[in-house]
Amino acid sequence: MNEIKPAILLFIILTIICGGIYPAIVTGVAYALFPKQAAGSFISDKGGKEIGSTLIGQPFSDPKYFWPRPSASTDFGYNSMASGGSNAGPTNPDYLKTVGDRVKALRDSGVTGKVPADLVQASASGLDPHITPESALLQVPRIAKARGISEEQLRIVVGKQIEERQFGFMGALRVNVLVLNVALDGEK
Repeated sequence: MNEIKPAILLFIILTIICGGIYPAIVTGVAYALFPKQAAGSFISDKGGKEIGSTLIGQPFSDPKYFWPRPSASTDFGYNSMASGGSNAGPTNPDYLKTVGDRVKALRDSGVTGKVPADLVQASASGLDPHITPESALLQVPRIAKARGISEEQLRIVVGKQIEERQFGFMGALRVNVLVLNVALDGEK
């Protein structure tokens, strides 16, 4: 009995600290320093309806939109409740078939030239909302044809949506597909 009382007391104290006080402090700091990100970084359409988050990849398959990086999340693509990669190595036959099918789908849609890896390989989380500027520009002819607008106009839209490296040196130039497609819908 002498050992049970301190164990129960320690359990209660740690539950209050780790399950209540610490999360409240972290959440408060996040909302104070990064309010948009802490609230989910949601984007709304012109009517004010939330259409997605800039932090999570969204599925787009319509030819008139830029397509995102593939998702490897379980159950269904872009499942934010089951984030994760496929864990398939580069010599796995199933993985190679999947990548080959993705390349074929891009070719069938009219994409020509070298296909960037981010258009056919999922990210580690399976939910990456970004593609490279090269991947966006590679899709311009398909979208221009589907929308009946000039490729030059689309390149300008892509150029305006290119995000710089974090802090000027971390990562690569990138384009958020959801933000790009919302901007594309706003074009005349």
